[in-house]
Amino acid sequence: MDKKEILEIVDHTLLTQTATWEEIKQILDDGIKYGTASACIPASYVKEAKEYVGDKLPICTVIGFPNGYSTTAVKVFETKDAIENGASEIDMVINIGDVKNKRYENILNEIKAIHEACNGKILKVIIETCLLTEEEKIKMCEIVTEAKAEYIKTSTGFSTKGATFEDVALMKKYVGKDVKIKAAGGISSLDDAAKFMELGANRLGTSRIVKIIKGEESKNMY
Repeated sequence: MDKKEILEIVDHTLLTQTATWEEIKQILDDGIKYGTASACIPASYVKEAKEYVGDKLPICTVIGFPNGYSTTAVKVFETKDAIENGASEIDMVINIGDVKNKRYENILNEIKAIHEACNGKILKVIIETCLLTEEEKIKMCEIVTEAKAEYIKTSTGFSTKGATFEDVALMKKYVGKDVKIKAAGGISSLDDAAKFMELGANRLGTSRIVKIIKGEESKNMY
């Protein structure tokens, strides 16, 4: 698979707690240079990042991250604030406790409320697959479809495991035809990226793909 094809669906990501503005700027510069789908960064940097990149690169941020147990009202406020600051994509974390308690109506209503707050911007729903049973993953595919979110996303990258081929294949099987799939967490090679794409992933959340390509370019200079 062509490297450009892979880069075009990468959300170039930096979400560590220690991320500095200089590091965020590097993510933004690389996102522009390599033509990634977006830069996915902490909400506190969204306004500054948007001012820095203008219309050269979409800015994505995370809501209720990484644990998902903020109240719906807080997540809705976070979403509106991020969009006012210039975010064009929102990656929200569901309340995993609600899944375990089988409070599916709560999850559905929360996704709908956040989607409405997105005001036409892209919403990706993180279900944290590593914490769910297969039955729960299938149920979340159904709920995200019913809520009409644009994407379902595997992982935060901050829990016990990231994306797996099996989870992306399962999502492809059970999610509605209008819902796209984002694989995130632990995508560490171009081969893995290509495999996730073949299985049905429309986006990849990773920082490593750009690093790998930059490393290859550096080697080729000598």
